[in-house]
Amino acid sequence: MSADDARQEPALDRPDRVDAIIAFLTPAIDDILARLEGEEFTTPEFIALLGTDPAAHRAYQEALRRWGEGEQYAKMVVHGQVIPGILRRSGRVEWLGFAYGEDDPYGVPARWRLLDAEEVESGAG
Repeated sequence: MSADDARQEPALDRPDRVDAIIAFLTPAIDDILARLEGEEFTTPEFIALLGTDPAAHRAYQEALRRWGEGEQYAKMVVHGQVIPGILRRSGRVEWLGFAYGEDDPYGVPARWRLLDAEEVESGAG
């Protein structure tokens, strides 16, 4: 392999951009989940809730900025990959399936169930 070939290959130690944005946005989403009350919500409802919390809204806007590629594509990634990825990895919610009939022009909405304190402690979900 020549030096030119090596420069054109992607860096293997560079984190994936989606994973990097997940890592960035996780604390803001975890904070919201820790304060959230209720039983179920959809991804679009959760994203709307992010907009009501100043710190979470700033983090969401920064996540869009970090993705780049314009607002449409950034929202497709954040709504469709980043936020669902964070929710799936969270020990506070359980994925219930797709939220048919819910409108989100940027991703496929899902329905989530908020786990109670006992389920969170036991690792259920």
